[in-house]
Amino acid sequence: MYEPIRTKSVHSMAEPTPDFPHRTREEELDIRLAGHLTALLTVTDELRAHTPHPGLDDAAQRLAEQAARLRDGRAPLRAAPSTTEPDTAHIAALHQRAHTLAGWALVVATSRNDTAASTLAAERLEAHAAALGLTEA
Repeated sequence: MYEPIRTKSVHSMAEPTPDFPHRTREEELDIRLAGHLTALLTVTDELRAHTPHPGLDDAAQRLAEQAARLRDGRAPLRAAPSTTEPDTAHIAALHQRAHTLAGWALVVATSRNDTAASTLAAERLEAHAAALGLTEA
């Protein structure tokens, strides 16, 4: 009627320590924040190419510095801006994308208590909101 189990459980045969590395929550947040800042840098570079402005130059420099800090000093890859003639809708779409990316970066930076990145993301969020006319003058 009852026969005892003669083999070991698959759970007991599992290795006590897995053979693949695990990242901590902080490491995962660093990777995610660096990704958001690098994506925001790409959109900022595109905007700089089509609508040159000293504020965008400063923002690009600060974004590159923050992304490099999060990536242990490795500079982020910079994409070449497109060569198409921009129209008003294209510029607005770039500002919308940058606004979204800055918001995501702000959420991650806030969750990891990164004051420098939070401040930068909030500034970029406000700048792109102003460019889109989402804020009161």
